[in-house]
Amino acid sequence: MRAKVTYFVTAAVLVVYFVLVGSRGVLLIENGSAVTITFGVAVLVLPVIGLWFLWKNTQFVRRANRLAAELDAEGGLPVDELKRTPGGRIDRDSADEVFARRRAETEEAPEDWRSWFRLAVAYHDARDVARARKAMQRAITLHATQATRATNNENGRARDARTP
Repeated sequence: MRAKVTYFVTAAVLVVYFVLVGSRGVLLIENGSAVTITFGVAVLVLPVIGLWFLWKNTQFVRRANRLAAELDAEGGLPVDELKRTPGGRIDRDSADEVFARRRAETEEAPEDWRSWFRLAVAYHDARDVARARKAMQRAITLHATQATRATNNENGRARDARTP
């Protein structure tokens, strides 16, 4: 819950910042000289990029949370079995051991979104955030593909049932 609050507060602060920067860009454009118009347009581009980035991250987090909820309902969320240092940090050897198991699991079932989800968690625990994000994106893509196939199969069966 604390993470959600922090995320929303940070997002709200960023939106306020983007509005302030955008208003400065508009003021520069209203000044009317070639230089200030150029700077104004450049300043307006920054909030657009920032909002796009914020939107894409929000979508990613929402999709990952949906997968986590579904995996939790199935009883398949990875259990935190990591050893910790006295300061509370994850022990590197413990994280590497769990990561090796998760990687083997994913290699055995490369089309299973659940194994990719668990691999993403293992990457994150091993402090490899970039690969964790890629693995989670792969899990999201596989889940969406499987959901689409399931929907198409159900629609096909319903169509076959209606056809004499």
